[in-house]
Amino acid sequence: MLAGGTALIGVYLAAVRSRLTKRALLFVAGVLVTLFALVSPLDVLGDTYLFSAHMVQHLLLIQVAPPLLLLGLPAWLAKKITDWPPAGGVERILGRPGVAWLLGMGTMAVWHLPVLYNATLADEGLHVVEHLSFLVTSTIFWWPVLSPVTERRLSPPATLLYLVPAIIASDMLGSILSYTAPGVYNYLHPIDTLSALPLLRDAWGLSPAVDQQLGGLAMWILGDLVYLCGILNGIARWHGAPA
Repeated sequence: MLAGGTALIGVYLAAVRSRLTKRALLFVAGVLVTLFALVSPLDVLGDTYLFSAHMVQHLLLIQVAPPLLLLGLPAWLAKKITDWPPAGGVERILGRPGVAWLLGMGTMAVWHLPVLYNATLADEGLHVVEHLSFLVTSTIFWWPVLSPVTERRLSPPATLLYLVPAIIASDMLGSILSYTAPGVYNYLHPIDTLSALPLLRDAWGLSPAVDQQLGGLAMWILGDLVYLCGILNGIARWHGAPA
């Protein structure tokens, strides 16, 4: 994973001729956020000990890394990619707002069904597929809002109509996760290979119930903040548009 992230940054810097512009820093930040989500201690906590840590990991992959990557992509490079017929054909289908919204929100909801969620905890290969699907479909979701190709970006009013339902969908998922009984997700009796359970349960007070509620609140509140930033950006664009 580290090698892949390093290679991606290297390819990007080669494409932009190593110019450390604001866009370049945003792209590198997107790669670093992805690596933090997947190869840091957060990954160990989320896989084994804490549902809330896993939710933070998912939020980074769904709502932080994709926007940063798109904001870091130069318009000329994005245009060059979409002008390539195979990529352009895919973009014309998946870049439609309705399709992009359903892919992003649908993928997020489906992978949080207990049967699939618990399956990813038990199967590393399936877990990798889950994370990749989050990154891919969330990038597709954010494309109509943050596309570097201006003509493919939603207008400010359409951006509001796109993101407000996303807040509602995220709130619904977050509320369901918050009020789901502990034990539905497999965190009641983790295998304590790091001897960290006394610290988490006793010192930090993260009982299964509290952990479950924190995970739901993370999806509920932190997720809303990201969508709200997109809405405020849309309002700013709307206000700044020439009359």
